[in-house]
Amino acid sequence: MANYPEALDHMLAAWNEADAAKVRNHLDKALDSNVRFVDPSIDVTGIEGFEHNIHDVKSKIPGAVYSRSSGVDSQHNFHRYHWAIHQEGQLLLSGFDVTETDEQGKVRCVIGFFGEVPKN
Repeated sequence: MANYPEALDHMLAAWNEADAAKVRNHLDKALDSNVRFVDPSIDVTGIEGFEHNIHDVKSKIPGAVYSRSSGVDSQHNFHRYHWAIHQEGQLLLSGFDVTETDEQGKVRCVIGFFGEVPKN
């Protein structure tokens, strides 16, 4: 059994859902209604904004596979993990997220970073 909230798996499943109409079902299981999603390319609040971003990104890189490329390190409702995006077997982008969940285990904030942490 994972030592992190199931919501993180639902959030990842939304990125990999082939049926666009089912993305929202995953997000409703994963996200607080006022979730904030921030990465170098976007800063949105709410499930609708999060969902729109998923559809937008997926339209730009069709067939991409989104994966967690590390375990999940959790403490005090905060979770960090590395992720990767592959298309046709080629790595397109990697990075890491720091995610905050509420007391019910739903994601309230995702802060994403692209690439490796700079050495200096």
